[in-house]
Amino acid sequence: MPTDEIIAAAAGTWTLGDLTVNRIGFGAMRVTGSGAFDRGAPSDRERVIGVLRRAVELGVNHVDTAAFYFSSLRSANELINRALAPYPADLVIVTKVGPGRDPSGDWLPLARPDQLRGQVEENLRQLGRDHLDVVNLRQHGLDSIAEHFGALADLRAAGLIRHLGISNVRPQHLAQAQAIAPVVCVQNAYGIDRRISEPTLRACGEQGIAFVPFYSIAGDGRDAGGVAGNDAVHAVARAHGATPAQVRIAWTLSRGPHVLAIPGTGDPDHLVENLAAGALRLTPEDLATLDA
Repeated sequence: MPTDEIIAAAAGTWTLGDLTVNRIGFGAMRVTGSGAFDRGAPSDRERVIGVLRRAVELGVNHVDTAAFYFSSLRSANELINRALAPYPADLVIVTKVGPGRDPSGDWLPLARPDQLRGQVEENLRQLGRDHLDVVNLRQHGLDSIAEHFGALADLRAAGLIRHLGISNVRPQHLAQAQAIAPVVCVQNAYGIDRRISEPTLRACGEQGIAFVPFYSIAGDGRDAGGVAGNDAVHAVARAHGATPAQVRIAWTLSRGPHVLAIPGTGDPDHLVENLAAGALRLTPEDLATLDA
């Protein structure tokens, strides 16, 4: 599909609390290199800085990141800081806490509630901010997130955080969090091939909460790509002169006006392709093919 003069606003906007963002944003997981979580080769620093700056030029005002997005010699937060500070007034940076990694890259146990302030402060330091726009609690294995989310709500009350979200959750976790403080977004794995979070997506729509899928392009393939092997995706892509990744992004956005997309890349050409997907309108026939 054509990509001339494509901007991130093509898919419309949504609000995270009082912050308005374009529905297609940018995920920073890949900017550190192909081995963000496996100690692979670091990315080309200047190229990635250029991609981040170009993303903002093309209308991206929602960047998703985390302090644990790092690989050899590269930190996503510090690359964002180097590329974009002083930050545009309308730029919303969303980060997440809960998981952690030691300096060698090995994963640590999920942070205790009393350790979350340290993770928030590390994000502040790396990003060069005195407050964080949105912080997601990314949980793993918790029946109740109340104590962890309550700790973040205290940091919100203290002015370190503006808005709160949750990640990798089930519907009961959303109810637990909402009983403590407003939730502006939910991040879960979701895509054409991975729809276990459909009830959470619907609950978010009913409550006016942004639903932000991750791995929506890669699906179950994750870093392996995941776009091969789905004949329906390829058929729809051919019909529109689009790439399979663009079809996956467009399908994600079609799931509701509250659904945001955060595709990420360290490649300037892929950046433009991803943002172009915001202008791709799938027909009812396309959606039926993909939903089959």
